Amino acid sequence: MDVKETWILFIHDLQNRICAALEQSDGSATFVEDAWERPEGGGGKTRVIANGNVIEKGGVNTSIVFGDVTDAMRTQLKINGAKWFACGLSLVIHPQNPFVPTVHCNYRMFELYNENDEVIDRWFGGGTDLTPYYLFEEDAKHFHQTYKNACDAFDASFYPKFKKECDNYFVNWHRNAERRGIGGIFYDYQRATEQQDVAFWIEFAKKCGNAFIDAYIPIVEKRKNTPYTAENKHWQEIRRGRYVEFNLVHDRGTLFGLKTNGRIESILMSLPPTVRFEYNYQPAFGSEEYKLQEACLHPREWLSEISEEERIAWAKRSNSC
Repeated sequence: MDVKETWILFIHDLQNRICAALEQSDGSATFVEDAWERPEGGGGKTRVIANGNVIEKGGVNTSIVFGDVTDAMRTQLKINGAKWFACGLSLVIHPQNPFVPTVHCNYRMFELYNENDEVIDRWFGGGTDLTPYYLFEEDAKHFHQTYKNACDAFDASFYPKFKKECDNYFVNWHRNAERRGIGGIFYDYQRATEQQDVAFWIEFAKKCGNAFIDAYIPIVEKRKNTPYTAENKHWQEIRRGRYVEFNLVHDRGTLFGLKTNGRIESILMSLPPTVRFEYNYQPAFGSEEYKLQEACLHPREWLSEISEEERIAWAKRSNSC
C-alpha cells in the first residue's frame, strides 16, 4: 500500500462528497475553489461558500504540504527530523440561522523523514465537533451517537476516550475552562502498532470522515427553517466570539500553520464573518442561552441515557423534514 497516495485520494474524495452534501442542503450557494501553491513545497484546494440560504460562511479545505524541518519547528513544535509531510482536510461551517450549529471537522496525516528521506515517524489525527448556539439535546445525542457508532466499529474504547479528549481540547481555559461547544471526538498522535497498523488508522479516519454527513446534515435539515429574532442572532455572535478566542489562542492547527509559513487565508478561514465581544456579557439565569452556556461549562455524557426508542424516533422526525 502506498500510504501517501491512499491518504491523498481519500482526503480529496471526502472533500468532494462533503461539499456536494452541503451545497444540496443549502440549496442556493455553491463552493468556489481557490487552488494554491506553497513556495516551500506543496499546496492545497481551499473551497469557500458564503451568503447562502443556510451557510453564512464556510470552507472545506484540503492541503498537501511538505518541507524541511526548521529551527522554529524544532523548538516550538518539538519536531525532530530533516523533512516533513502533512496532508489533511479541515472544514468549518458557520450557519446563518442561530438554531443551526456551527461544525468543525479535521482529519490529517503527518510524516517525518531523516536525511535519507526515510520515514522515521508517522501519526494520524482528527475529529469532528459541534458548536450549537441553542441546545437541543436530541441533536446532541444524534451527533454523538453517530460518532460512537463509527468508533465502535473499530474499538469500543475509542468513543469514550476520544470524546473526553475532545471535551478537554476545545476549551477556553482563560474563561473558567468553558468549552466552545458540546464536543464530539478528537484524537491526535496516533501511531501504528502491531495491533493497529497504518491501514487500521486510515480505515478509521475514513469511517469517521464519512460519518460527517450523517452526523451533521440531518441536524441542519431539522433546524434551518426555524424562525429567529435579532436577539437570537446577537447571542450567536457572542458565542462566535468564544470560537474566535479558541482558534487564535489555543488551537494547535492554527499554530502549526503559522509556524510553517502556511497560507494565512486558509488558516483563518475558520473564523466566523461577524462576532461580538461585549464586556462581561452574561445570559439571563435560566434562559435558553444560559442553558447552552452551562452545557459548555460542564461537559455532559450525552449518550448515557439515550434509548433505542429515542434514536429511532429522532431518525423518523429527521427523515420527515
